Amino acid sequence: MPRFYFTFNFLLAGCYSLIYLAAENLSPIQIKNVTAETGIKFTHSDGSSGRRYIVETVASGVATFDFDSDGKIDILFLNGTPLPGLSTNKLRSNCALHKNLGGFKFEDVTRASGLTNCGYNLGVCIGDYDNDGHLDIYLNNYGSNRLYKNNGNGTFSDVTQPSGVGVGDHVGAGACFLDMDGDGDLDLFVGNYINFSLNKHQTRLVNGFPAYVGPATYGPIPSFLFRNNGNGTFTDVSSTSGIASHPGMAMGVVCADYDQDGDTDIVVGNDSMENFVWENDGRGNFKQVSLLSGLAYDSNGVGQGTMGVDCADYDNDGRLDFHMTSYQKQWALLYHNDGMGLFSDVTARTGGGLGTYNQVEWGNGFVDFNNDGFRDIFIACGHLQDNIAQWDDTGIYAARSIILANNGRGKFTDISASAGDGLGVLSSSRGAAFDDLDNDGDVDVVINNSRAGPTLLRNDSAPKNHWLGIRLKGTHGNRNGVGASVRIISGDLSLIDEVHSGRGYQSHFGFYPHFGLGQRAQVDRIEVRWIGGKTQLIKNPLIDRIVEIVEPSR
Repeated sequence: MPRFYFTFNFLLAGCYSLIYLAAENLSPIQIKNVTAETGIKFTHSDGSSGRRYIVETVASGVATFDFDSDGKIDILFLNGTPLPGLSTNKLRSNCALHKNLGGFKFEDVTRASGLTNCGYNLGVCIGDYDNDGHLDIYLNNYGSNRLYKNNGNGTFSDVTQPSGVGVGDHVGAGACFLDMDGDGDLDLFVGNYINFSLNKHQTRLVNGFPAYVGPATYGPIPSFLFRNNGNGTFTDVSSTSGIASHPGMAMGVVCADYDQDGDTDIVVGNDSMENFVWENDGRGNFKQVSLLSGLAYDSNGVGQGTMGVDCADYDNDGRLDFHMTSYQKQWALLYHNDGMGLFSDVTARTGGGLGTYNQVEWGNGFVDFNNDGFRDIFIACGHLQDNIAQWDDTGIYAARSIILANNGRGKFTDISASAGDGLGVLSSSRGAAFDDLDNDGDVDVVINNSRAGPTLLRNDSAPKNHWLGIRLKGTHGNRNGVGASVRIISGDLSLIDEVHSGRGYQSHFGFYPHFGLGQRAQVDRIEVRWIGGKTQLIKNPLIDRIVEIVEPSR
């Protein structure tokens, strides 16, 4: 081969190196791995013994929330329990609650909190279901689910049976609290994954190597919907509401007003089939409209192996867009909200799936990491086949996470290689959560990794931009304003968000909407649309802080 060919490639490689170094120096987003400094010793287990039960592949999510109302965001790591073939003394069968001590230090308070016998955890959502001012926990499990009431003194009580939400033997998925009928209390959507039980267990071989089977082996199953009776109990309305009419294979779930008609709808990411969009009539009756909406399939009309689902307004046009993660050899998808309840797959033209094609992607979130007023995308990755390298050299079991930076003009750039050592952690990740863990005004990251310890990533981006956080307090409506819409107006900048309970991949985060303002030194007004239609206006709030907004009495 001619010598000039080698010379050219050497020079080209050198140019790429220079470009990489320049990007590394210029990236405005810097994420640091601080896991070792946090004091967290938790290790996730999927309960596996080598028999390859499919439930092992989908565990588990994570939740960030202030369980003790001290102003600091705490962490709940979900965990598995021993499956057949694994000795029970090899796994402590507990989720793990970690209290935030400040300064990125955490204390395991699981035992003291009473969160014992949590079951085999898959999904989680947080909400004040009894409107007593304290955040409660719902765990969507393989097996019986759990509802834990927050007693307000650092402890929780298992109220699963008296509440009526203790569904039996099933494989859970994402879950969400929502006020589906505008009556002021939180109802509960519980996603179900597949029609699996131990006596249906199957395995397979790929090129002679053992592998987990896919979800189609077991088939879809309907999800559950529970109406809050207002007295601490719930009624199963899955059938009468319409939810049970379409079996699915739910993974990630988010409840949001996708069509901006003032009530809360349900968007379900389904594995290996069309996604669901449950349109709410405002009274808690639902119609499945995903095909009409454009969120059912990708731009080629193909159903994806959807994992995580999140929503936000990435282009600041006043409408919620959706991002969904997926399986290897499928792109993570970005759907633009075109208005009138219609969406377009804009992944290719925006770069909303860059770096994902050879990955299995799980937890995801729209996060404005550098507070410039435009939401970036974070994606946690990792294969579910632990021996994928034996038959596929393009699959990666322990993978890096991905950050796609929003350039403010409708395009995303993969900056994972230049955004700090936090993006260099190799894990098979599942749930991811995004909140300001150190109260410094930017959003940090928590990842629950399969069969490993978690990853905690501190946002070390330069604090050159302003920000505003919102904490809603309902009076007539539900206590945390779940489902309420918030708009921030700052000069030429208009930003929207909603309060969600349950989102991403089987996880919960972001109870306090966070807005980056860029260099804008003031906010002109905040507009809150509460569930029920009431609108509240706050003029000229102070910035670079969390502002509490109380629902007016009239």
